[in-house]
Amino acid sequence: MNNSMEQRSDDPTANFSEADLDGNRRHFGEALRRAGWLVPAPGGGPEGLGDAPESVVEGLNRLVRRTAGDVEAEAPQRVRFPGINAFELLQRTDYVASFPQLLGAIATFDGETGDHRRLLRRLEAGEDWADELTRRDYAMVSAACHPLYRALEGTDQDRRVYELVGDCFRDEPSPDPMRRESFRMHEIVTFGDERHCLDFRGRWLEAAHQVLTGLGLQVEIAAANDPFFGRAGKMLASGQRAAELKFEILTEVYPGHQTAIASANYHQGHFGEAFTITAGSDAAHTACAGFGLERIALSLAAQHGTDTRRWPEHVRDSLGLG
Repeated sequence: MNNSMEQRSDDPTANFSEADLDGNRRHFGEALRRAGWLVPAPGGGPEGLGDAPESVVEGLNRLVRRTAGDVEAEAPQRVRFPGINAFELLQRTDYVASFPQLLGAIATFDGETGDHRRLLRRLEAGEDWADELTRRDYAMVSAACHPLYRALEGTDQDRRVYELVGDCFRDEPSPDPMRRESFRMHEIVTFGDERHCLDFRGRWLEAAHQVLTGLGLQVEIAAANDPFFGRAGKMLASGQRAAELKFEILTEVYPGHQTAIASANYHQGHFGEAFTITAGSDAAHTACAGFGLERIALSLAAQHGTDTRRWPEHVRDSLGLG
């Protein structure tokens, strides 16, 4: 991805091969760890981010917020939800029906002393002790905007716009550093009629494209679909793509392989109907624009190198990295 004629010592794409996607993913991860961009977690859990990428993520949040001030007539209302929410939310949003392979529920221990002793015996014996836990009424949030719909249930939200930064979880483990099970999304969400939502999505597709190209990334916009589960999911995915409900902004970190780093989606009346949210006298339609913060940060490392002090001045200025 780095098009510099001179090979830089901080270029995490230095060992990439045109034909070895798995090898490229491995080399990228190794380079990011050596540079302190990725921090390995004990037990093979999701990796953390080091100081440099965290500074980039903070700068991206500020940049998206400034962009929202330019794109929208009024500044969006900021809302923050935790990375867990009611288990019921997975059902209300149709996530269980559409994406059961991605969800994560929370289980805890609520037994007595004897139950604990049995758990410890199984632990010491190296046995699986997970069935000693009980599923709680909480689950991991899979999309930052989902708790917002539940919070606004039964209200009128015509032409309202909200801004959220949230932690998301999707159970899709991968050796690819660009695909994280736990990640952050910066989303801008609106409610209204069809025309309002489509206009909103169009504005944000253009704005997101400008933001990302302004940071030196080579991107393109393409119609896309969500990873619906099963045979019926294939039909849902085909319908979503045919109706152009979802667009992704893609960049090429690995040669010949594109990765989505942002998206803009039109949900029609799905969430308005599910949560009795109105826009005037009708069920609200919704649309959102989402920026994958870690993915964008790692894409910038692939493009400009892992030493942010050497990034182009206009990129450093845009992200406040001075």
